[in-house]
Amino acid sequence: MCPPTLLSTLEEPSPQDPTNPPRETADILPACIPRDGLCISAYNLARANLPLAILNHSLRVYVYATKLAQHQGSIYVYENNYTSDKHFLLTVACILHDVGCAARFDGPQRFEVEGADAAKAHVLSFERSEQEAHDVWVAIACHTSPHIAEKISPLAYLVRVAVLFDFRETGRLSRLGRDDPMEVLSEGLRREVEDEFPRLEPEKVLGDVVVEQARRQRGKAPAASWPGILLRAAEEEPEWEFVNKAF
Repeated sequence: MCPPTLLSTLEEPSPQDPTNPPRETADILPACIPRDGLCISAYNLARANLPLAILNHSLRVYVYATKLAQHQGSIYVYENNYTSDKHFLLTVACILHDVGCAARFDGPQRFEVEGADAAKAHVLSFERSEQEAHDVWVAIACHTSPHIAEKISPLAYLVRVAVLFDFRETGRLSRLGRDDPMEVLSEGLRREVEDEFPRLEPEKVLGDVVVEQARRQRGKAPAASWPGILLRAAEEEPEWEFVNKAF
């Protein structure tokens, strides 16, 4: 669990000029983020480009995925004060899993793939291996794909389960057919993490952003994809002003 931080009291960050990335300042870095250049830079990238609701969601996903990794004895668990190299990949995959919804990364592909491409490039810029960058890419690209994300790789599993838990999809978690994530992802943990990183309606914010991107570039929302399903629901009931019914 992260020690208390001042993150929840910060003003929502404004997108930065891509040519002038934010400084890696310790005063805005949550205590749970490893003090490693790759992880700090990933957090700064997310903070500079994501709405606070989605940034907080990403941080909660990171905390939940870390707890689950510890419970499983995963290679992605941190050890000896965050010295595990593999844990740094989990950090990046969680913190950047929704970065494709940022205007900076609003390319022609579905938002999960744009985010995965951005995260892979980020990992490679720190001279990590092609395989490590690919593992992060797979975890992010597949995180909205039921049954695929849970089985395609251990890293994708951790990200997918943490995302489902944060969006309160506990019914899906009980049907995964492996170690029960709810043994460690408790409601008590949820309350602690949400006190530190408030929810701020991430379902509404993320759903609206994905639909808005898809309306401007229809190719970003293939019919059977999660963006496509959200777009169809929004267009079937254009007067609906609440959380997208297909979320």
